[in-house]
Amino acid sequence: MIRNFFGHLHTVNRHRFLVCRYCFMMGLYWQGLTHDLSKYSFVEFWPGVRYFQGNRSPIDAEKKEKGYSLGWLHHKGHNRHHWQYWMDQKNGNEVYFIDPPIRYVKEMVADRIAACKVYQKEKYHQSSALEFLHSGRETPLIPQKTREKLEEYLTIVAENDLKSALHIIRDMDRE
Repeated sequence: MIRNFFGHLHTVNRHRFLVCRYCFMMGLYWQGLTHDLSKYSFVEFWPGVRYFQGNRSPIDAEKKEKGYSLGWLHHKGHNRHHWQYWMDQKNGNEVYFIDPPIRYVKEMVADRIAACKVYQKEKYHQSSALEFLHSGRETPLIPQKTREKLEEYLTIVAENDLKSALHIIRDMDRE
């Protein structure tokens, strides 16, 4: 349990550090500083410790065991850089999607790159985040406009060195 505690803490800290760095490169200073602070809350942190593996999100392991993750439900409800944050229910059984402001799509890019780097370690390459998007796991659920913009940005990352890509993205679609 102690190994899991420090392993999970290191993973969260490393992820946040990378996202902060990438957000700064895109001019998203406040988002970089505040990214994923909810991961330190009890409801998110302790399941992360319990299900820590080091090579993938503990959320996946918790969902595999329980069928759901309270930490994930909390996380996506408190962090605007997740497309799931922008979903709601309408008329009882109809799901309603709102495209997030572009700054959160840009933070999504930073989040996905950092997650790939943290979990893939030395297997990471510049198209890892785009490949994950194309893996089909969540793609059909993301609202079309958001998915297209995310794919456009991740393609820029795949085709350029990271620093250049993030500067290109920074200058695109200014709000």
